[in-house]
Amino acid sequence: MEELARESITLLASASAKRPPLDASTGPRLGSTGAVFIMLKSALGAGLLNFPWAFERAGGVRSAVTVELISLVFLVSGLIILGYASSISGQCTYQAVVREVCGPAIGQLCEICFVFNIFMISVAFLVILDDQLEKLCGSLYEVLTGLPVADMPYHVYTDQRFPLGLLCFLLILPLSIPKEIGIQKYISVLGTLAATYLTIAIIVKYHTTPSVLVHATPLYSSVISSWFSMFNVIPTICFGFQCHEAAIAIYSSMENQRLSHWVFVSVVAMIICLIIYSLTGIYGYLTFGKNVKPDILMSYSGDDVPMLVARLLFGVSIITIYPIILLLGRSVIQDPLLSWRRRREGGATSAFERRSRCVLTLLWITITLIIAMFVPDISKVISVIGGISAFFIFIFPGLCLMFAMQSQPVSWRTRVFLTVWGAVTVLCGAFTFGQSTITTVMQVLGKI
Repeated sequence: MEELARESITLLASASAKRPPLDASTGPRLGSTGAVFIMLKSALGAGLLNFPWAFERAGGVRSAVTVELISLVFLVSGLIILGYASSISGQCTYQAVVREVCGPAIGQLCEICFVFNIFMISVAFLVILDDQLEKLCGSLYEVLTGLPVADMPYHVYTDQRFPLGLLCFLLILPLSIPKEIGIQKYISVLGTLAATYLTIAIIVKYHTTPSVLVHATPLYSSVISSWFSMFNVIPTICFGFQCHEAAIAIYSSMENQRLSHWVFVSVVAMIICLIIYSLTGIYGYLTFGKNVKPDILMSYSGDDVPMLVARLLFGVSIITIYPIILLLGRSVIQDPLLSWRRRREGGATSAFERRSRCVLTLLWITITLIIAMFVPDISKVISVIGGISAFFIFIFPGLCLMFAMQSQPVSWRTRVFLTVWGAVTVLCGAFTFGQSTITTVMQVLGKI
């Protein structure tokens, strides 16, 4: 094992040495604090809303935290592998690294998974926005009329899906059509702010609510119904901790690109995420027990002022981040279209680029809006996203490690150990994808 450790250190050092020298003209590079902060911005967000419900589904706090800690090993491992793969390939994006290390076929699969994952995240954002609009519209009705929301007559304009459609086409669409989203640098911190505020608000609400109103929920269930129910938390963990798609870009932008330094950044960022997600899951679950809803904000009353602020923060964050997510998915679809146009016509005109961008944007928003309206349960959407996220957190990093070990100059012991670890990671990802997919299908069929 000592020999294996020494060889691993040498391997990391040689990978960093293969990295092309930094170009000072590219602008300021990220330090440790900046890298950790951007990792947190990439990971913390809407997935936080589902954690208390996931803790209930997992059988209690102890079982959910146990799965979190086990998952943390693979989460950090995936980030380290991606940094290493970026070092030996010289690529600076997730898809490019997978294509360079694993070959064009797996690279194309990565692009397909990337687009589908981004698309489902867009659906999840609209479902969450729909949930918050329902509570906000109910609170507004009670304030204006003095009547309970149950007495609100049904009209098209009183349905929360109506304001959701208005927001999509009057606000999100104009923000999404431009080729570049310049607003990103001003609002990218909103998701982290909303997530941090929500965690603090849930903890404060638990400790300030009279004990008779708080569910007397044990820290863990004495008997877990089944291993299957315990692993129900995995898709939520994958969705919540998902920052691996951005990890390579962050690593490539760092001033210190030694992989030992990247290990430090990855561990610190994941531990901070673990603390925030665990506190939210624990206190949300202890507050509502078996009655906790898939969106924790829906468990609080509409006139709860601290949670009203949380709804507004998440709502504004989603409205501003959705165009950025759309741009990422649109670019992967539009680039092959532009390449096809260049080959066919000898060049892609600006008019064709503009038309294709507008059509893709309109189709993207319309389809995600329709799905969000007819699949109102955020848990089903997150289950799908968690399954697809397994490709980026487990499967593709594991494949990158296995392919890299076929060409890197290392001892046979190191090659065998890392190849086996890559295979274990791939198998864990396949299990996560299969488990979340089966769960979603069973929920859709009404068997759960």
